[in-house]
Amino acid sequence: MTTEEIKENIEKALGEIRPFLNSDGGDISLIEIIDDKHVKVRLEGACTSCNLSVSTMKAGVETTIKKYVPQIETVENVE
Repeated sequence: MTTEEIKENIEKALGEIRPFLNSDGGDISLIEIIDDKHVKVRLEGACTSCNLSVSTMKAGVETTIKKYVPQIETVENVE
């Protein structure tokens, strides 16, 4: 998979997650892909102060991104 395909698939994954975040007043943005294995995203809006954001990152965001791009090793939220 090329870097561009990885980016497109991550954006598709975020598109799957985004409606759930939007319904709670939040959003998510792709910030950076490092070595085609590590992803940095930014939770935005209400998600920045939500006490469930760690669970959202692990159970929602990371799982969904890895479903679309299995070679991804880590997904990190940056503030």
